[in-house]
Amino acid sequence: MWCVLGLVACKGRQGEVAAPTAAPPPAWVEAHPVDDAYYIGIGVAGKNTTDYQGSAKKNALNDLASEISVQVQGNSLLYTLDKRAQFRETYTNTIRTRTDEQLEGYELVDSYDNGNDYWVYYRLSRSKHAQLKSQRRQQAIDLATDLHARSHQALDRGDLRSAMDLELRALLALKEYWGEALPVDRDGDQIDLGNDLYASLQRMTADIRISTLPERCVLDQSNAFRREMLVKVAYRDGPRSTDLVQVPIVLSYPGIDGQVNERKTTDANGQVHGIVEHVAVGGVSPELVVTMDLKDLLPGDLDATLVRGLTSGSQTPSLHAPIDRVMPRVFLHADERNFGRNVGSTGCAGTLEQALTALGFRFVDDARSADLLMDLVGNTREGGSASGFFTAYLDLSVACRDRSSGEVVYQSGRQDVKGVQLNYEKAGLEAYRKAGQEMQREIIPALIGAVL
Repeated sequence: MWCVLGLVACKGRQGEVAAPTAAPPPAWVEAHPVDDAYYIGIGVAGKNTTDYQGSAKKNALNDLASEISVQVQGNSLLYTLDKRAQFRETYTNTIRTRTDEQLEGYELVDSYDNGNDYWVYYRLSRSKHAQLKSQRRQQAIDLATDLHARSHQALDRGDLRSAMDLELRALLALKEYWGEALPVDRDGDQIDLGNDLYASLQRMTADIRISTLPERCVLDQSNAFRREMLVKVAYRDGPRSTDLVQVPIVLSYPGIDGQVNERKTTDANGQVHGIVEHVAVGGVSPELVVTMDLKDLLPGDLDATLVRGLTSGSQTPSLHAPIDRVMPRVFLHADERNFGRNVGSTGCAGTLEQALTALGFRFVDDARSADLLMDLVGNTREGGSASGFFTAYLDLSVACRDRSSGEVVYQSGRQDVKGVQLNYEKAGLEAYRKAGQEMQREIIPALIGAVL
C-alpha cells in the first residue's frame, strides 16, 4: 500500500508545468539611452488600454520630440512678438503642444512586452533630421517670399484686404520657425524674413491715412444742420499715395437719440459719403470719428489665435473731425396773457429762452438779423369755481419759422392746461407754471429735434 501511494505522488509531481517567466527588461527600459548620433524616444502603455501599441508609439514620439529643443533666438520673430505682446505662451499652446517638430525618418529599434506593459524604442538620426528640417524650412521660406511679393502687388492695386490676407499667410507659412533667425538675401542685404514680414504687416495699417472733406463739419442754419462729409482712405508710401478700395470703415458721432454708428465701404476711388445730422446737444464738443474696421479685414479661415497675436500690435487707422455747431439766432415774440393781462416774466417765454440759451441758441432783438422767428401766444380763461377754489384753463401755442424761407419749422401747443387756486388770477398763473413744466419736458426737446 505504501508503494502505491508513493507511485501516485511521484506521478503527480511529473504532471506539474512551471509558469512562464517574462524575459528580463532590456537596458533601454531600465535607463533612457543617450546617443550623440540619434534623438531617442521611449514610450510605454498599459496593455489593458485600447490600442496600447499605438499609445506606446505616440508616447515614444512625443519623448523623441522633447529632445529636439529649439532655443528662441534674440533676433527671431517670436522674440519680437514676446517683447511686444507677451505672445510666447500663446505660440507654445497652439504650436508646440501638438508636436514640437514635424518628425520624419524615425525608425523602430526595439520593443518589449512584460505581460502588463508594452514598451517601444524609436530613434531619429540627428543628421537626417537636420537635413529634412533644412529642406522644409527652405520650402517655407520660398512660399512666404512668394506670398509677400503677391501681397505688395495687391497693395499697389489698392486691395488692402487681399494684401493683409497674403501677408498673414506668408507669416503663418513660417510659424514652425518663428523661434529661429531666418536670414535671407534681399537686394544684396541680409534681413530676417520673419521680422521683415511682421514689420510689413504693421506698416500696412500704420501708413494708412484717412481724410475728410471738409476737414471740419460745420452745422448751421444755412445747411439745416445737416452736412455731407466725403471720407477718403489711402495708403501712403513716401510721396506715393494709393486709394484703398473695399475698405470697411465706421462713421460715429453722438446723435440726439444716442450714438450713431454708420458702416460704410470705400468705393473704387477709396471714398465714402456720409451724412452728419441730428447731432446731440449739450455736453462736450461733438466730433465725427472715422475708424477703419480692422477685424473685418482679417481672413476667417486662418488660426484665429495666431492671427490675433500677429495683429494685436497693429494700429487701427482713425480720424477725429470736429463738429462745429453754429446755433441759430432767434427772435422771440411772446404774447402771454392771464385773463387779458400780460404775465411778463411769470409766463413760459422765460423758460423757453433760458433752455435754448443754455444750448447755444442766441436771442436777438431785431427780427431782420435772426435765423428763426418764434411766436409764443398764451391766454387763460375761467373754468368755474367750487368750494372756494377757482379753476383756470390755459391755451398755449408755439410756432417757429425759418426767416429766410418763411417755412414753418415747428408748431405745437397745449390746450386746457388746468390751474386751481383761491382766485382766478392765481389759478391762471398756476396753469402757466404747469405749462412751463410741460414745455421743458416735451415741447423744447421736440423743437430742438425739429430745428437741429
